[in-house]
Parts: sequence; structure tokens; C-alpha cells
Amino acid sequence: MAEALLGLGGNVGDVRMTFARAVGALCEDGAVRLVARSSDYQTPPWGVTDQPAFINACLRVETAMAPHALLARTRALETTFGRDRAHETRWGPRTLDIDILAYGQARLQAPDLQLPHPRMIERAFVMIPLAQIAPDWRIAGQTIAAHAASLDSGGIVRLGDRS
Repeated sequence: MAEALLGLGGNVGDVRMTFARAVGALCEDGAVRLVARSSDYQTPPWGVTDQPAFINACLRVETAMAPHALLARTRALETTFGRDRAHETRWGPRTLDIDILAYGQARLQAPDLQLPHPRMIERAFVMIPLAQIAPDWRIAGQTIAAHAASLDSGGIVRLGDRS
């Protein structure tokens, strides 16, 4: 079993409900087991700023699935929950985005998957929720907690418990 870190994001529809349903579907057959889930965070849009705020969260999971099999599962879930990658604007509105941020200490450079995620340590909307569930995990020679502490967290708001 490998441990992996996943990032969730969305800003269309009832994102928190989508997250809950997507996490359930991700783990329903036992091939992926949820170890920890961060709080949900409201975050300013990134890249394309003229759109509603995003909700972001992170997961720590265990899986026997290989990285590309896990990617196929996450992409299928995105589609199930209304994402249409072929017709969307990069960094634009979306119902659900699931990124594989890290897969153990694996390093992978494939056209469709790079591990660890090449820009994760630059993005507070990823590192702040990750620091909640994996503060001691090391990426690029530092802990996630150290990376998170070095980023501007302006505009990021931890949301209360999901009802």
C-alpha cells in the first residue's frame, strides 16, 4: 500500500456536497482508503480571477492502485460529478477538480501526471489544507508545514464543519 495526497477543488454547484459524495465514491470499493481529510477552505480564484471563490480540501489516502490507475479513477470521478475537461477554460470554473499531489516519495514525469505535483508548494490553497493532515510529509526538501508557513494565506478562510 502506498500513501498518496490528493487535492480537491471546485466552485460550481454545492461543492461541499460534491466533495462528500466524491470521497465516498473514491473509497467505496476499498481500493482507496481514506486516512485523513482536511477541513474545507474557501479560497480566492487563482489563474482566472473573474469567477466565484473556490472551495479546496485535501485527502491523505492509502491505495494499492498504481499512480496512473489512481489518476484514471480521479478523472472518472470528475466526469461523474459534471466536469468536462474538453470544454473548460484552464483555471476556470469547475464542479470538481481532483489532483494527485504526491504518491509516497515517487517521482514521475509523464505527459499526463507529474509527481510530486510540480506547482503545489507555490499554492497556499493546496499547502494550507495539506498542512492540516500531513504537516511532516516532505516535499522538495521541506515539510509541508514549512512550505505552508512561507506562503501568503490572505483570503483563505477555513470553513466550519460540513452539515
